[in-house]
Amino acid sequence: MDFIVSLVHGILAVVLEFIHGVIDATGYIGIALLMAIESANVPLPSEMILPYAGFMVQQGQLNFHLAALAGALGCVLGSLPSYALGYYGGRPFLRKYGKWMLLTEHDLEDAEKWTEKYGDMTFFICRMLPVVRTFISLPAGILKARLIPFTLYTFIGSWVWSYGLVYVGVKLGDNLELFRHYWHKFDYAIVGTLLVLGALYVWKHVKHLQEGSKPSLAAENSEN
Repeated sequence: MDFIVSLVHGILAVVLEFIHGVIDATGYIGIALLMAIESANVPLPSEMILPYAGFMVQQGQLNFHLAALAGALGCVLGSLPSYALGYYGGRPFLRKYGKWMLLTEHDLEDAEKWTEKYGDMTFFICRMLPVVRTFISLPAGILKARLIPFTLYTFIGSWVWSYGLVYVGVKLGDNLELFRHYWHKFDYAIVGTLLVLGALYVWKHVKHLQEGSKPSLAAENSEN
């Protein structure tokens, strides 16, 4: 377990160093760039990006509202290329390349159920859900979601999410030493939770990869 803890900490340290370096060097542009990467189907967690921006706010180097705005704008910028890939690539693109993003026909069916139930509000809700927020744009494009409502709800949902995480960073900055104490005290619990959540996510998607890689009758009918 000690080895796993050290390995996870090492990986997190590299990711955090990259995030901190980008934001330190480029400020709001860096926040927007990193959040764009997260929204383009790349699992670069906003939970690591925005709290550091909040810490910079607490240090007086960034403005709270502009940091949150940069995060929301970055989400929109990263979502549009992913949306376009889904819109023009359709289900064939998902079948061919979805496995590399752990996305399957099953995920598309889930997204379709959500949009049927909640309409365009789905994209607002999904922007405030961890993990889901990173991958929702591609299914939105495949499902031919209306671009303007998609963009608007993506921005609003991401803005709310950004405000929340920047605020977390501000509060952590106020209590940094206390946070460090508890982080190290609960090393094993934190790493164990991360591993379990990661394993569940991968297992859930891998289970459907074979199913999602085969054209379903419903998919074939929808293409026709």
